[in-house]
Amino acid sequence: MERDPGLQPERTRLAWRRTTLSSTVAAVLAAKTTLHGGGSVAGVLVCALCCALWLTFLAIAHRRIRVLAAATGGEGPPTLTPRHATAATLCTVALAVCAAALVF
Repeated sequence: MERDPGLQPERTRLAWRRTTLSSTVAAVLAAKTTLHGGGSVAGVLVCALCCALWLTFLAIAHRRIRVLAAATGGEGPPTLTPRHATAATLCTVALAVCAAALVF
C-alpha cells in the first residue's frame, strides 16, 4: 500500500517558513534596537551574534524546505537529522535570548 502524506509536507514547509520569518523579524528588531540605542560595543556584539544565528537558522531552514519540496512519491521526505533539529532549536532559542537582551 502506498503512503498518502496528504498536506503534511506542505504544512511542514509552511511552518519552516513561518519560523524563518519570525527569526528575521527578531534579527531586524535587534539591529534596529542596537542602531537606535547608540551602538555600544556590547550591543553591536549581541546584534552581530543575532545576525549570525539568523543566517545559520536560515541555512538550516532553507535546506529543509528544499528537501521537503523535492520529496515526492509514497516514501515521503527523509526525517530531519537530530543534528539539524538540535541546531535549529538552539539557533531559535539563542536568537530569542539575544533579541530579548537587547530590548531589556
